Amino acid sequence: MKYLLTLAFAAFTLINCNDRKSTAPTENEKLIQQYFKHFNNHDWKKMAEMYTETAEFKDPSLGKGIVKQSKQQIIDKYTALSQMFPDVKDKIIKIYTSGDSNIIVEFVSTGTAPDNTTFEIQICTIFTIENGKITKDFTYFDNFE
Repeated sequence: MKYLLTLAFAAFTLINCNDRKSTAPTENEKLIQQYFKHFNNHDWKKMAEMYTETAEFKDPSLGKGIVKQSKQQIIDKYTALSQMFPDVKDKIIKIYTSGDSNIIVEFVSTGTAPDNTTFEIQICTIFTIENGKITKDFTYFDNFE
């Protein structure tokens, strides 16, 4: 009986160890973590290089629907943002993997304007990544507060 209990415990332990998901970040998660490092360093050129030549965006700041943006348009958009808010930063709250090509990021963006007006906004972005490049950047936030 003692042998059977030991065998059952060993089998249970092995099954549980094999069922646990890896906590190591995926390549796509690493890519997005690097993306936010570039953002926080205001390195818009390096950040834009993480996108395909023309990427699809859903972003309240760009209007309604899907808007295609080139790498240069991405650089221009974020350069203007950092001129309005020189200390703009994003703090990742949580990264979620969805399938093989989607990464969902929940984060808080903060910044201070030259007149000392500040903002703090909670944002959720769904990134679609194909062949190591961001093809879609669908961002959601409430910009009416």
